[in-house]
Amino acid sequence: MARPVTNAAFEGLLLAAGYGNAHAAFARQLNHAGRNEGTWRYDAASVYWWLRGRRPGEHVQAAMAETLARKLGRSVAVTELGFGAADSIGMCVYPASVDGAIDTAEQIWTRLAKHLNQHASGTFDGGKAREAALGWRYDLPDETVSRRGRQHIAATDVQSLYALADHFTDLDRRHGSGSPHTRAVMADFLVRQVAPMLHGTYTDSVGRDLMRAAATLSGQLAFMSYDAGAHAMAQHHVTLGLRLAKAADDRLYGAHLLANLSTQAVFLGHSREAARLVEAAIDGAGRAPAAVLARLHATAAMAYGKLGERRACQLALARAERALDRMGTDPGPRWVGYFSPAHLAGAALRCLGDLHLYRQALEHAPEALTLGSQNTRTRALHTALVAMTHARAGHTDAACSWTRKLAQHCSDVQSARLQQRLCELATTLSSRPAAPQVNEVLHGLTAMPAAR
Repeated sequence: MARPVTNAAFEGLLLAAGYGNAHAAFARQLNHAGRNEGTWRYDAASVYWWLRGRRPGEHVQAAMAETLARKLGRSVAVTELGFGAADSIGMCVYPASVDGAIDTAEQIWTRLAKHLNQHASGTFDGGKAREAALGWRYDLPDETVSRRGRQHIAATDVQSLYALADHFTDLDRRHGSGSPHTRAVMADFLVRQVAPMLHGTYTDSVGRDLMRAAATLSGQLAFMSYDAGAHAMAQHHVTLGLRLAKAADDRLYGAHLLANLSTQAVFLGHSREAARLVEAAIDGAGRAPAAVLARLHATAAMAYGKLGERRACQLALARAERALDRMGTDPGPRWVGYFSPAHLAGAALRCLGDLHLYRQALEHAPEALTLGSQNTRTRALHTALVAMTHARAGHTDAACSWTRKLAQHCSDVQSARLQQRLCELATTLSSRPAAPQVNEVLHGLTAMPAAR
């Protein structure tokens, strides 16, 4: 069943201009009006989604106004189109086309650059997450992503984007994303450099790699937004990254992004949705390299642990461990190189603790802390998790001992996720019988910069 029209102003203009039952004709005229911007491929489906709330880019709206003005014999202001200001973008929906993905990228990157200190309105939307998963998994592949625009893009231009993505990833792992500075630099780079590249001229081969690089950057910005507590913006960027990964024909990175969305859903308490999302990721990844499968099954275990599904959780952990054993001969793409035995141990510690299997969970504690020096935030998160698992198990002395160790790992990290874990630890310790050492570590927790 067709969705109801939500943009009555745009519908009225189409009717007045004779395009009420000729959406394909309007799209053709729009493509002609925007010929200086490159090869647009809008069609009747694009018009359908514009009528139902999707917001095209500013340059597309200008071409719409020009096209309608020519038919109506009068000037048409962009404000008459009914799309509202850029700041009114709602929850990001999975773009139907590559052009739609490029427009969406420009919109949300510009919004983030202008209003970084204001979290996107709205919260995590499970329905939109499912739609994005279905679109990524089952939509037909894009026949071509080649484009003709103002700026020629070569393969060497794309390679520089991967280097920048690695740089931002390293900063995030070392210091967290609670401070807006790194995200401000990244958002400005996306608006000034990457968006014009997406609107440029490139072959299909270069275009696929450009889409992959843009998906990587969008995925990194999504994770940084999640770590900073900007959950609606994080979901915007995961959804965009999924569509760009689809355009790149990179199912493995798409599965990785969907698993990130599942991790966010677990964090926010949407455990059933998290399980569905990671199941879709595993299904879509297919015969993936061992490192990718280890990461995906570890994510599934965390979702099942939160749901209290012991058998499914332990089965997912076993699959992750078997995949991890094969990583030496099957390492996978470079972006999954971060996933190590310590990351799997952290996932096991968390999900087994959620199942109240504290003894089994704590068996993974030593390995969960065997992290590289660059993984500052993960070390802090895992240390807090070890302390909290001891506290939940009733090991007050051990919990206090591990809590004291936290200060050395938290001083340089700004992370909303770490802040929440410290709050959970404080709540758990507060439920223990009052004792001088508990009061001491609780005071120390509140004094940590990461807990403020």
